[in-house]
Amino acid sequence: MSVAEEREVAPSTDASPSAPAAPAAPRAAPRRSPLLVELAVIAFLGWIYDWLQNLAPVRVNLALRNGERILSFEERLHIAPERYLDNWLSHHYVLAYISSDFYDNAIFGVTLGLAVWIWWRRPDIYRPLRNELVLANLIGFTVFWLFPVAPPRMLPGFTDIVEKVGGLGSWHNTLISHADQLAAMPSMHLAWAVWCSLVVWRLASEGPWRRAALIIGIAYPLSTAWVVMATANHYLMDVLAGTAATLVAVAAVELGPKALKQLKTAALPVSEGSRP
Repeated sequence: MSVAEEREVAPSTDASPSAPAAPAAPRAAPRRSPLLVELAVIAFLGWIYDWLQNLAPVRVNLALRNGERILSFEERLHIAPERYLDNWLSHHYVLAYISSDFYDNAIFGVTLGLAVWIWWRRPDIYRPLRNELVLANLIGFTVFWLFPVAPPRMLPGFTDIVEKVGGLGSWHNTLISHADQLAAMPSMHLAWAVWCSLVVWRLASEGPWRRAALIIGIAYPLSTAWVVMATANHYLMDVLAGTAATLVAVAAVELGPKALKQLKTAALPVSEGSRP
């Protein structure tokens, strides 16, 4: 073999070093959901709630019977704190007034305040949280339709604290006149309160506010549960059902897509090249 041929065969030892990899392009910031979409969602939920409210006059007797059944069920299990809490609160005017305003305003002020905040400041976590709240409401509306329940305040032996002591301004009377009186089960006050706790926990999942967020996230639903039972607006079973509605919604939104993806993967036919 000639020297020239050996030079052609021999690999080159002057290989240039590989070029550095190009830096990854930065991810685009999550876009905020359009305001019109959010307003349409609110209008849709409001329309369903209004439709259910229009059914109330023809279902009063059924709702009263269901309320009595729930209370009787709790009493048989010795887990019926509603009457005691309501009787105690009716003798403490200042606390009753505070509880009445909390019942009227916290559900809207805290929930909508957090929703607007994460819509504006944290669009990266807003959509799944919004979907969880919407689904929790749809679960609640379904139960309202299938199982109307009158609250304890409509049964003998209870005091309607919210009506008795009133609240701040005309907003209080407006809420009473527009509320569905036969929608005790599940408690949407609790469903929304649990959702608010989840939002607070996710906002403060890291950093110095994590411990405070944990305390607030536990205290707020517990305070709400106390208020809705002491004011005779909900049974203990309503409280548990409202909590469950949000937890089911969260599980469906968080785990549902993953489960569907796994099912689709498992259902795919085995390709020819992968067969033994």
